[in-house]
Amino acid sequence: MNARFFPEVAPLKYAGPTSRDTFVYRWYDKNRVVLGKRMEDHLRFAVAYWHSFTWPGGDPFGGETFLRPWMHGSDEMELARAKAEVAFELFRVLDVPFFAFHDRDIAPEGRSLKESNANVRAIADVFAKKMETEKVRLLWGTANLFSNRRFMAGAATNPDPEVFAYAAAQVKNVLEVTHELGGENYVLWGGREGYETLLNTSLPRELDQMGRFLNLVVEHKYKIGFKGTILIEPKPQEPTKHQYDFDVGTVYGLLCRAGLEKEVKVNIEANHATLAGHSFEHEIAMAAALGIFGSIDMNKGDAQSGWDTDQFPTNVEDTALAFYEILKAGGYTTGGTNFDAKIRRQSIEPEDLVLAHAAAIDVCARALLIAADMFEDGALRKAVDARYARWDESENKAMLAPGASLEAIAARVEAQRLDPQPRSGRQERFEALVGSYLR
Repeated sequence: MNARFFPEVAPLKYAGPTSRDTFVYRWYDKNRVVLGKRMEDHLRFAVAYWHSFTWPGGDPFGGETFLRPWMHGSDEMELARAKAEVAFELFRVLDVPFFAFHDRDIAPEGRSLKESNANVRAIADVFAKKMETEKVRLLWGTANLFSNRRFMAGAATNPDPEVFAYAAAQVKNVLEVTHELGGENYVLWGGREGYETLLNTSLPRELDQMGRFLNLVVEHKYKIGFKGTILIEPKPQEPTKHQYDFDVGTVYGLLCRAGLEKEVKVNIEANHATLAGHSFEHEIAMAAALGIFGSIDMNKGDAQSGWDTDQFPTNVEDTALAFYEILKAGGYTTGGTNFDAKIRRQSIEPEDLVLAHAAAIDVCARALLIAADMFEDGALRKAVDARYARWDESENKAMLAPGASLEAIAARVEAQRLDPQPRSGRQERFEALVGSYLR
């Protein structure tokens, strides 16, 4: 592969909301200052290596449709290098600051772990060389601990200790590669960390194994001097029936059990939140409330499908509510907006990959502007504060303070003859207020 994969596409530029040009940004003006920060620094976009360059366009009922040139040939490492060329070409066209990868996305698996790790390092060297002259940086790396059949019963939670050991060795390599490439985070995606039936499962053992595995990763992070954040990505189902990392609340419980609630944060995916029965903004708000918000995988599910369709985001209002919660949480630190999304299997032209990202980037940029208006105006926050205002009175605050007792609270109710009556939650007013910012 010597010719450019996107021969007709120059790096995308901001053209404004009224533009009808094809390869432009209508809302994403990376240098526009929003709440004192450049839009690019707010959003911190990343391209996901796996869906963009590794997924062949297949589904459970049919094979690949994309026929990408780097997916066919006898020399797998040469194909991996060709894939890297195309990846950095797309990063340049989109003008995004970050990308993210699994080890098996970037390099083929070898006949041994040693050979597999060497393959990953060889392509990481290609990345490092390109990153010397390119703008793009690594948002996060991760190890694929779910595709190979050895992981069919999990990695950290596998009943076979040799699988646990293999997974630990694989993570060690990718964590070190991520560190060497200047990655800002390392993600642990559970993959198959769960079970199909309790009949053949020891929950105490598997939870202990998972906790120790997480501690081993954190310990190695400090040993090698990695300054980034360790992230866990919650997912309720798929591929196992019962996932131990079901949602943000469940992950927090796991972290507390392992003593890591101050060390590990979460990478929240929109479609995973939907599968867990939550909204995306709920999961972000919950993570912020628990002190573990880290990063997001931006995508959406299909309202008619109960599985992980990984579509690019198109709903501005939903995305605005998510970014409003991110702004309330103080914004990203090491995290970012990673497009864990794939084009549809009928979208077989190279330009489809560019336009899908560009449109999604514009959705997020427009949503950020709406969220910033909501945040800066403060009307929504003031309305929420008013709903809870009586908790700021000293007598009511005392009920939550150390030393309070049921006896004292009961005595107060009797002495003051309290007979509280319901107050309207005014949900419709709140929804109308949010609607007023959409334009």
